[in-house]
Amino acid sequence: MKTRKLGSGGLEVSALGLGCMGMSFGLGPAADKQEMVQLIRAAVERGVTFFDTAEVYGPFTNEELVGEALQPFRDQVVIATKFGFNTAVAGTAGGLNSRPENIRAVAEASLKRLRTDRIDLFYQHRVDPSVPIEDVAGAVKELIQEGKVKHFGLSEAGVQTIRRAHAVQPVAALQSEYSLWWREPEQEILPALEELGIGFVPFSPLGKGFLTGKIDENTEFDKSDFRNTVPRFSPEARKANQALVDLLGRIAQDKQATPAQIALAWLLAQKPWIAPIPGTTKLHRLEENLAAVDLDLSAADLRAIEEAAAQISVQGARYAEAQQKMINR
Repeated sequence: MKTRKLGSGGLEVSALGLGCMGMSFGLGPAADKQEMVQLIRAAVERGVTFFDTAEVYGPFTNEELVGEALQPFRDQVVIATKFGFNTAVAGTAGGLNSRPENIRAVAEASLKRLRTDRIDLFYQHRVDPSVPIEDVAGAVKELIQEGKVKHFGLSEAGVQTIRRAHAVQPVAALQSEYSLWWREPEQEILPALEELGIGFVPFSPLGKGFLTGKIDENTEFDKSDFRNTVPRFSPEARKANQALVDLLGRIAQDKQATPAQIALAWLLAQKPWIAPIPGTTKLHRLEENLAAVDLDLSAADLRAIEEAAAQISVQGARYAEAQQKMINR
C-alpha cells in the first residue's frame, strides 16, 4: 500500500483510508459488529493504516467498534475521531458544542472507547460559530502537549477559519466532501491547504455511493438512511446525475476498471497530499476500492475526464437545509 503525508507534522497514512461511519450509523441499520471488526482487520491486513470515526456516529458505538477492531494493531495504525457536537441534539445547528471543556471531555471519553492512550488525529467535526476558533485550537494544543492527541484537524471549515486555527496550532488535515460530483473545494480550499502545508481527507469520495454505479433513480433506501433527506438523492436528481456515472463507466471500460476505481483514482491524482476515506461494509468493495491506488490515470485520461465532466451539471443540493446551516464557508 502506498502512503501519503498529511500536513507538515509528519502524519503518514495509507493513500486510501477507511471511513467507518456507515458500519454503525447513517446508512441504514448498523451492520453486525463482529463482522465489521473482521472487515476493519481485513483492511489492516491489506495495508490500510488510516481509520476514520467520530463520537457522534451512533453516537459512541462506532468508536467502540473501531477501538475493539484495532486494539491488536494499535501501533501500526492512525485513528482519527472528532468532537464538536452535543450528542443529544447532533444533526441540528443547535447541536454544536466546541467549548474547550467539551473538547477535553470528548477526548477523555473517546480515548476509553477507542481503547488507546492517544488520538492520532482529532478533528473539529463542524465549525461552531459560538466559540472562537482560536479557543478550539488552543484546547486541542493543550491535549497535544499532554500527549493525548497527536495532530489537529478541521472538517468542512472555510479558508479564514483554517488560517486562524493554523496560526494557533498547526492543522494537519482538513476533512471535507470532495469528489467528481462535489468540486467546490477546488475554488478556495485546495489552494489554501497547499499554501499552508495542510493535508486533505475527502469524505464521500464516491458520492455517498452514487458514483459506484450501483444506485439509480429506482433505488430505495432504508428508512434510517440519511440519503433519504439529501436533495441530491431525490429520484429526479438521481436520474439527472446518471450522466456522471455513465461517464465513469465509459472510462472504466477502457481501463478494465470499475466506476468506483476511476472516481478514487481521479481524486488521488489531484494532489499528492490527498487521502480519501471511502466507507464500505463489504470485503469485496474494500478490495475494489483499494485497487484504485494502483490505477494510474495519465494526463490525457485526466484531461478527458475533465472535459467530459465539464459538460455535466450535477443536480440537487448535497445536504438538507438543517445540515447545510452548519457549513458556513
